[in-house]
Amino acid sequence: MRLRRLRPVLAASVGVLLAIGGASSAISAPSVAAGATPPAEFGSDWDDPRTPEPPVPVPATRHCSVRVVDDAFDDFDVHARDYTPPPGCAGPWSKVVMRLEGSVAGRQFDRIGHVDVGVVRMLTLSTPEPSVDGISWHVEKDVTDLAPLLADPQQVEAYIGNVVDSTYTGVIHVTVDLDFYTTGRGAPAAQTADAVLPLSDASRDGTDLVGTLTVPRNSTRLLADVFATGSGGGCEEFWDTSAPASTGYSCPDGLPYREVDVRIDGQLAGIAAPYPVVYTGGWSNPFLWYAIPSPKAFDIPALGYDLTPFLARLDDGRSHDVRLSVVGLPSGQGGWTLSPRFRVWRDAGRSVVSGTMGTAYANEPVIESSVGGTGDRAGHVDLEATRELRVTGTLSTSRGPVTTTVTRSLSNTSRHSWTDDEADDALKAAWTDTQSVATSHGKGTPTVERTTHRWDKDGVLGFHPSDDIAGAYDVTGDLAISWERASSTTRGGAALSSRSETSSFDGRAAWIYGVPRDQRHATADTSARATLTERSPGRATSFERRLRAVNGTFVADTAR
Repeated sequence: MRLRRLRPVLAASVGVLLAIGGASSAISAPSVAAGATPPAEFGSDWDDPRTPEPPVPVPATRHCSVRVVDDAFDDFDVHARDYTPPPGCAGPWSKVVMRLEGSVAGRQFDRIGHVDVGVVRMLTLSTPEPSVDGISWHVEKDVTDLAPLLADPQQVEAYIGNVVDSTYTGVIHVTVDLDFYTTGRGAPAAQTADAVLPLSDASRDGTDLVGTLTVPRNSTRLLADVFATGSGGGCEEFWDTSAPASTGYSCPDGLPYREVDVRIDGQLAGIAAPYPVVYTGGWSNPFLWYAIPSPKAFDIPALGYDLTPFLARLDDGRSHDVRLSVVGLPSGQGGWTLSPRFRVWRDAGRSVVSGTMGTAYANEPVIESSVGGTGDRAGHVDLEATRELRVTGTLSTSRGPVTTTVTRSLSNTSRHSWTDDEADDALKAAWTDTQSVATSHGKGTPTVERTTHRWDKDGVLGFHPSDDIAGAYDVTGDLAISWERASSTTRGGAALSSRSETSSFDGRAAWIYGVPRDQRHATADTSARATLTERSPGRATSFERRLRAVNGTFVADTAR
């Protein structure tokens, strides 16, 4: 029995923000009960899932709430409703926060979904798997970047594809509210882009997403956010453990290297490493995730690209071709969802900005691999991969010439091995994605914004015939995951600001497959940790929260 073939049949602390110099808002974690005595094994019910990420800090100003989703998802329909900006809290706003409340009971798979505003993606999500008695979960997200879009009436579309029948009974109930915080003392209007644009005329060309983009002729900065996910249920959900067909591995999707590229008018404009998210039915062991999901599973982060150097071409007032593609995807293989949005800043002093494209460099992915195995025998895939991109452009703005140089580097190290019949399936992998953006005004000292993402997975799944029950299997999982993002801004070597976020998971779980639910004797010990540190001259803030759950019961939840 193989890992990927198993999955489709599976079914009080307060955080304190520390500040040095200057005023700050408190960030508080929900008050929670901890230290409970866990049961000897999982029963028919367990605690609601929690994540350790810090709540979004908000100003002390008045706010208004607008409900944009209030639906029960039991099919594959898109749920739409009209959105109108809150009349009692007219913009500009100091902050906009999205708050999602979800609940589901019975038996159900994990599902993937999204929420769009004005055909622009706001949230890509996956859902927890429920207990018989039911669970609920909460997600909050800073969506202030979408304020230019939210200033006007829009249509909101929500989708969570779900099958409900006599076996899979869980109907997923979700509400989404947007909280708009007014400006006031210590809460100025948020500094955002001037416009948020979708990809126009978007369509599929094989596995690629293609469309057009037209920006205002006085645009001076262009950022793209691309939500990219491997689909649930297919092998691309597990792309980081794929292997060539010659190995006999159960997900024969070529080498485990993926990359999401953006091309403008046929020229490579951006590269990024996708995050290998683990959904709550992943690794054939949902007991790992019932209480604590893997990092970012409930709010899958977008990939960020700085496309500013290409404004020298895009500021001509014409529509330009944009193509998004997944590098490493075998020919004819689908399974990826790509959804981009574009944030644009304009020059208030000019109606038209011209520019010139500078040097551009990009190599093909450099991939070195070692592959072994055949049939049902033991095998392995070892991989080392790198990719680089460098592009420069100069714009003639009302403040003089501005040159932007974007440098991007990707690296991936992976050690994947399995024993005969994939009885033990192990992965140790790391991904690093670094973008550096240097902006120079004339001959002045450049300001450099550097962002580094790093993801790690280290785990093993066991699937062995039971010594005690004929036809049953002992399923074990031991997995550690970490997600990190660090950003900094410097000028002339002097630090202007920095921000560091981490989210990690560590867990072990075991259960018996092939027996009635009340005989699975499932156990799990899982923990998670999230940190946030921000620094600027005269000011520092930090947050840390730790969770631990045993057999579905939280025994620790601490924050500082």
